[in-house]
Amino acid sequence: MIQTLIHRLLRRRHFWRYASFDEVAELYASRVMRLLAQYMINMFVALYLYQNGYSLLFIALYYAVSFLFRSVITYVVARFVAKFGPKHGILTANLLYIPALLAFPLVPEYGLPAIVFFGFFQSLSMVMFDLAYTVDFSKVKHVEHAGKEIGYMQIFERLTASLSPLIGGTVAFVIAPEATMWLSAVLFAVASVPLFKTKEQVRLNQRLEFRRFPWRDTWRTIRAETAVGFDIAASNFVWVLFLAVVVFASNTNDIYFTIGAFASITVVTSFFSAYAFGRIIDWRHGGDLLRVAAVANAMTHAFRAFVTTPAGVAAANIANEVATTGYSMAYMRGLFDTADNATGHRIVYLMFVSAAMNIGGLIACLVFVGLLLVCSSPTVAFQLFFILTAVYVLLLMSARFRLYK
Repeated sequence: MIQTLIHRLLRRRHFWRYASFDEVAELYASRVMRLLAQYMINMFVALYLYQNGYSLLFIALYYAVSFLFRSVITYVVARFVAKFGPKHGILTANLLYIPALLAFPLVPEYGLPAIVFFGFFQSLSMVMFDLAYTVDFSKVKHVEHAGKEIGYMQIFERLTASLSPLIGGTVAFVIAPEATMWLSAVLFAVASVPLFKTKEQVRLNQRLEFRRFPWRDTWRTIRAETAVGFDIAASNFVWVLFLAVVVFASNTNDIYFTIGAFASITVVTSFFSAYAFGRIIDWRHGGDLLRVAAVANAMTHAFRAFVTTPAGVAAANIANEVATTGYSMAYMRGLFDTADNATGHRIVYLMFVSAAMNIGGLIACLVFVGLLLVCSSPTVAFQLFFILTAVYVLLLMSARFRLYK
């Protein structure tokens, strides 16, 4: 059903597409199902650990180790994608997440071994999916209308990201948090189905070639990608813990529904901002959008430090949604253009970008660990972290994409 809807939506306007519409619809349908499952669980991992008695310091260290592991395995994942193709990488990534979700509900009984098992397979799955999908989309997009293409992708992604926490939070509240994980595992299996009959759009059995890699044109964008990883860590687990520990101060199952509901109020904003920003990029104003959205994102993090009420949470979530959509779309458009121009090095370039993003997440986690150790209270640590995040994410403005010159 999702595949048919996407097919009808895009075919009339995008007759020029390189890949067939069946293949594109399968790719988009698989991504929607994947993100539905992923966002249902990702926001609640830190919350589940906290609810089961693990300290903020332990959770921050767990995420630091996770981001470190992801950055280390990027090269191995890139070799897999180069050899077998990105669609096989996406399929493998979906299947790898299932054992992680089956292990995580066992944390109350088995403790650290279950956490390690979950973290290993989750990290491997996420690195594999992110790299494989960006390689595949970079190949099949259309150069003349890439902004619109990214806009459609962001519409599907942001709508899914907005609704998933509400679905997951409702299931966790009505049934149990473990039920959300089991449902996510089923959805990951369903997300794999469309990919069984697709063919690759890239040449298989490639070798990763590092000689003559265009460092001069890419190192600033790779460095700026660490700000993306820092932003992801701040929003995906530190913000969730801040809401649970400071704003709502709840350790019962209703916190899943509360945080999920507040995360889902951005659903309308997601649709219109993604569409509008896609048009702005195609009108050759992507560079301006990147700079403005980066500043807006920094201001949102600074505002988070002073949120104390539900109304403030809602305002922060909406502002973050608009700012994140804006900078990520402009950044992604420049990134894909660079990947196209890095002749013979598409996978290598995107591999470095993926590693840099996870290194940024590692830096964010280590900063949070340090603040928890030196600050007088967790509340102060949270507040200082968001202020430092506001400063660090401005590094996005240092990216120099040839497309925006």
